[in-house]
Amino acid sequence: MNDHSASPTPTPRHLGRRGFLAATGVAAAGAAWAVTGGGRAHAAPAPAAAGFAVPVDTVPHTRTWMAWPDSSAIWGRQLAGVQANIALIAKTIARYEPVTLCANPASVAKARSACGSGVTVIDSIPVDDCWMRDTGPVFRTDGAGGLDSVGLNFNGWGNKQTHAKDALVAQRIAASLGVAFTAAGLVGEGGAVETDGNGTLMATRSSLVNTNRNPKLKEAQIEAALCDAFGADQVIWFNGVTGRDITDDHVDATSRFLGAGAGLVQMPLASDNDAWSKDARQQYQILSAARDADGTPIGVTQIQGPDYNRIRSSDPDFVAAYANYYVCNGAVISAQFGDARADSAARASLQRLFPGRVVEQLNIDSLGAGGGGIHCVTQQQPRV
Repeated sequence: MNDHSASPTPTPRHLGRRGFLAATGVAAAGAAWAVTGGGRAHAAPAPAAAGFAVPVDTVPHTRTWMAWPDSSAIWGRQLAGVQANIALIAKTIARYEPVTLCANPASVAKARSACGSGVTVIDSIPVDDCWMRDTGPVFRTDGAGGLDSVGLNFNGWGNKQTHAKDALVAQRIAASLGVAFTAAGLVGEGGAVETDGNGTLMATRSSLVNTNRNPKLKEAQIEAALCDAFGADQVIWFNGVTGRDITDDHVDATSRFLGAGAGLVQMPLASDNDAWSKDARQQYQILSAARDADGTPIGVTQIQGPDYNRIRSSDPDFVAAYANYYVCNGAVISAQFGDARADSAARASLQRLFPGRVVEQLNIDSLGAGGGGIHCVTQQQPRV
């Protein structure tokens, strides 16, 4: 992520994900950790079944999974705006591929009304919040019609938010599909890991090599567990930014894989020198010098971030991540933030990078104020 830093100390108001969310969520997190069985993080890694691996985002999808937030304890006054953003994203994606949205029983009617008939809303998988990228199953394919899934043992980004329901979302979705499910040998989140679908991952140490997720695992053990879970061979590590946002700097807000041997990094303005801007420059330098699992140098495209003085939001915790786009069948769903020049340039960059797909740019400022974006609230189920 690359915007301005926030205090890591929660206060009794909603601070957004960069401000560690609501104090009420933090207070409840310890109990939720007991529900999830945090000790699983220190079990032996669960390797991908023979031939199974997580494909790159750009493969065809069967559907997109999303979740409906309904907690005023978490979102406070921002809840209505976040719900409107979730509905807008779901309706937009549903023009290109099926969307299944998980909602709590008491919120199903509202979710269906907001999302319309084009989105399938189910009440059989309860949720705490909307971050399906982090809570949902990571699907794997074997190239021969097989599909299974892995769970990353979500623990509320290191016990920073209540997550008793969200900790079970991955396995419950897998069960609803009749898809085999295994728990990974580490604690993490889907937004913390990028894959090129060809053996190479990238992640930040700040998120995963962190005692709030994996207190008993060394970096080499975490890397092995990631590779086993994703069916990969190597991890390109970035240092990241620790303790400045609830995710401890998820990679998917800054750096993405476009495919084998190709990556993208969102760059700050030359005049920006905060922690997030320094992090983005370091990610670009590391990725540009890296080779993938086949030994091929990785070509890196830059996408220019906006000028925070020109965007609509004045929230100091706002995350304006063009890089947090979501690729679905026939389209790229991205954000626009009100900096007309940067929005237009980002649209042109994405159109060039994804020829043949429609680029949709949405105003999702409520999610941005909450510290996330479109990729954060979606999880693809690849077609087999």
